[in-house]
Amino acid sequence: MAVGKPVTIEYFTDVLCVWAYAGQVRIDELKKEFGNEVDLVYRFLPLFAASEERIGRGWRDRGGYAGFGRHVQEIAGAWSHVTVHPRLWLDAVPASSTPAHLFLKAVQLLERRGEIPSEGGSEGAPRSRFPAAAWRMRQVFFEDARNVASREVLEEVARSLNLPSPSIQRLIEDGEAHAAFHLDIEAKERYQVPGSPTLVLNQGRQRLYGNVGYRIIEANVRELLRNPHYGEATWC
Repeated sequence: MAVGKPVTIEYFTDVLCVWAYAGQVRIDELKKEFGNEVDLVYRFLPLFAASEERIGRGWRDRGGYAGFGRHVQEIAGAWSHVTVHPRLWLDAVPASSTPAHLFLKAVQLLERRGEIPSEGGSEGAPRSRFPAAAWRMRQVFFEDARNVASREVLEEVARSLNLPSPSIQRLIEDGEAHAAFHLDIEAKERYQVPGSPTLVLNQGRQRLYGNVGYRIIEANVRELLRNPHYGEATWC
């Protein structure tokens, strides 16, 4: 199939969402199978922007943080491709996912401006370093049970990936990362994104939310590649 205009997919997640953590394997397969035929736009939503409200109070009758931690362990127990620390949501609990999101939005901005060089991909094609940063953030939280709201931990993530921590911090402090995150939240409202993870295709006409199987994602992408106007209103 000749490669025309790529299918744009806006991918909404919260870095503390276990479903997005486990579902990353599907995103990796999507990129592997379709390559430049898909344009993934990574966006974040504030699902865990206030952990105490969402878990401490929201799960008060189900054991609070301990109950939510057990819930996550039960979910992850069905998967062999990811690891979840036994003390997740018990030790070093992030008060908010927002600091991690701002860090990652700053990485996006720096890469877009060429201040963070892309890596060499297959056949010499440039490859974004942002997905590796987002995945490392999830690993640090889910596998190591570290507090990714902590500036110290975020700086460790930057060092581990050879990312310019002072430049990242500059964009957070001057508000540019906040503005970029705000645009993600506006997009969430515009598309009425129900939660994390959600794939938005066809300019919002198609939304795939939650634990969606890869073959369903693949079928939607293939249909759009065959017919870019699939799902649009018609006269009949």
